[in-house]
Amino acid sequence: MTALEGVIAVIGLALITILTRGFFLIPERELPLPAWLQQGLRYAPLAALVAVVAPEVVMTQGRLISTWMDARLPAVLAATAYFYWRRGILGTILVGTAALLALKLAFGW
Repeated sequence: MTALEGVIAVIGLALITILTRGFFLIPERELPLPAWLQQGLRYAPLAALVAVVAPEVVMTQGRLISTWMDARLPAVLAATAYFYWRRGILGTILVGTAALLALKLAFGW
């Protein structure tokens, strides 16, 4: 790639980024969204979180875990139990992390 092609690529990517991120700022009035789309967008953050976290819990090096002797599984159970008990995100993270750390240090999982 020449220097000119690199500059053209950077400028093009900058324009595309500005256009797509500024799309909702350009109109003078609010764009109406259908009710079904608003309902669907309520679940987008949860779906993204599950898509990131689930593979980390059930896979190791691109393969499904093959044993129950993995510290992640009890840590997920402990975090889930805490969440249903207290409904707090920070506590859920702390309990899951503490369980994972304890199992790794105590049993070498």
